[in-house]
This record gives sequence, structure tokens and C-alpha cells, in this order.
Amino acid sequence: MYGDAETVRRILTGTGDTWAVVGLSTNESRAAHGVAEVLQRYGKRVVPVHPKAQTVHGEPGYASLAEIPFPVDVVDVFVNSHLAGQVADEAVAIGAKAVWFQLGVVDESAWERTRAAGLDMVMDRCPAIELPRLG
Repeated sequence: MYGDAETVRRILTGTGDTWAVVGLSTNESRAAHGVAEVLQRYGKRVVPVHPKAQTVHGEPGYASLAEIPFPVDVVDVFVNSHLAGQVADEAVAIGAKAVWFQLGVVDESAWERTRAAGLDMVMDRCPAIELPRLG
């Protein structure tokens, strides 16, 4: 419902390869850690965004999206739904091309705002599941 097959394909193959992963830390037991690893395996540059600003998977981290000193194509969101809308708004503010809310992350008003701002958006899906399906 929140991301048709065409939008999923466009984000994964045509939007760009710099993905800011919000919520990515050095905690290997968190889903963000494994998904970031899959994104890298598929040729994406993963930029960790976490208050601790840790280096993860060889990439230096930033405490917020606004601190990233280069363009970001996709913002992949691993935060609780009640915080996700603010992250989507920040993604619009930094000029990202797309926002991806992970499995279980749902905010319908953020969906509306982000789409109205002209960004592609997928919600409640996982790129680590979708990438292998592209063939």
C-alpha cells in the first residue's frame, strides 16, 4: 500500500547510491546493522545517522541528517513510528530524493507530507528484502 513495485524499483535502482541510515549504530543485534550490510553488498554507500555518530561498516557516522556534508539520495529510517515523521521532514529539508520507512515504521501524515514535497517514499518495507527480488 505504501510503496508500489515501480516506486520500490525506482528507489533501489535509479534514485542514487548514497543512503543515510537513521538509527544505524555499532549494535550488531539491531536490524539496521544487517540491512546496512546488505545495502553495501548491493553497491550502496551507507551513511550512519545516530546521536552517537559512530563509524559503522567503515563509514563515519553523523549525529543528524543536517550534519552530513554531502548530498544524500535516500533516507532509510529505523526509528520508532512516533519519531519517523520528524526524520522524513529532515530528509525533505536536506534535499534527499526519497525516504524509506522500514518494516513496522508507519506514519501516514509523514507519508502525505513527503510525497507532497515531491519525494518518492516507501513505508513499512525493507530494502534488504526487496533488493534480491529485483533479480
